[in-house]
Formats: sequence, C-alpha cells, structure tokens
Amino acid sequence: MRYEIKGETLPVVLCYLDDGEQMLTERGSMSWMSPNMQMETTTGGGVGKAFGRMFAGEAMFQNRYTARGGNGMIAFASSFPGQIVARRIEPGSELIVQKSGFLAAESTVELSVFFRKKLGAGLFGGEGFIMQKLSGNGMAFLEFDGHVVEYDLQPGQQIIVDTGYLAAMESTCNMDIKTVPGVKNMLFGGEGIFNTVITGPGHVWLQTMPISNVAGEILKFMPTKA
Repeated sequence: MRYEIKGETLPVVLCYLDDGEQMLTERGSMSWMSPNMQMETTTGGGVGKAFGRMFAGEAMFQNRYTARGGNGMIAFASSFPGQIVARRIEPGSELIVQKSGFLAAESTVELSVFFRKKLGAGLFGGEGFIMQKLSGNGMAFLEFDGHVVEYDLQPGQQIIVDTGYLAAMESTCNMDIKTVPGVKNMLFGGEGIFNTVITGPGHVWLQTMPISNVAGEILKFMPTKA
C-alpha cells in the first residue's frame, strides 16, 4: 500500500492499494474511491469488541474496503482543521490515541479499548477515561486538531499537558494526573484543577486546537434566551 497526504488545514490521505489489499475505518470516513473498491461492514473482531467500541464512544461497526480485480484508490479526509499523521504500527510499538484521533488503517492494524490504569486520570485528566489502542502490524492514519507538536520523552522525563491537548502517545509512556498547586491557582487561574502528566520513555503527539476547546469558545458567543 502506498499513500500520500495532501492539503494543509483540511488534509486528505490518498491510499493506493494493490489487488486484494484492505483498509479499515470506524466511522465512514471514506471521501472518494475508485469503482473497484468493495465495502463491507463488519463487527471488527466479534460482538464483544463491537460493544467495547460502543462503550468507548465509537461506532459499533467498522467499514472494510478491499481492492477487487486490480489496483484501487481510496481517500480519507480530515473532519476538522488540523493534520493527518501517518504512523506504522508494529509489535512492541503500539499507540494510545484519543477517541476521535483514529482515521483509517490497513486491515492488519487492530483497534481495541484502552482503559486508564487509574480512574482519576480519566475522570479529571481531560482526555477521557477510555481511549483507543492501536496494535498489530501496518500503517495507521490519525487526525489531530490544529498543529501537531511531537516530543521524544526519555525514561522518567515528564511533560504536563492541559485538558484536551494530548493527541496520542506510545504505549511505553505512563499517564497520570496532577493537581494545580495552590488553592488560588485552582480557583482563579483559569487552567482548571487537574493536568495530565505524561512520563517517558516514548513519543508523544500534542495538538494545538482541541475541538472541545473550540466548541467552548463558540458557545460563549451563542445567543441566550432573555
């Protein structure tokens, strides 16, 4: 499978498949494709995994696209201004991704539900108690909001992330929460009470324009009833 990413603020990834190759997407992200691409809706590993995805806030079913009778092409476009990041998933280099971050992948990549080890990290850390884990072997395409900034954390090295800005991290990283120091800072600082703390080793992807923050800013200008 070959691919190219086009566009800047609203990018699209074009995937060129050999006969018989397959792509997987969770929420109908297909934008356009060649006529010989065949779609099949599947539970993606059985009823148990389908209900697990539903519990995580994702669609129960997945769409699998297969090139039939020759080479095929399929395009997946971003749903929000940002970037599409291509990442090869291999055994031992799994990724933990925010729920809305998965765009598409080769069918050899497996999606599963990832639970925070500590409940508090999910309830207060800002990225949700449930995320997605990408494992297996193949190319995956992720969509992140705004510009993407990447860090390689060394063992024990930490970075503190505000709500919603964590896009993805390698599974070797550890995630926890930390309270903002000082009662005055908590109440009047405007940064919330908790931050997410990421500890290395591993690679971390941060996004500069979380859609939840954008929605909150737009809400301020929405008319209210008198």
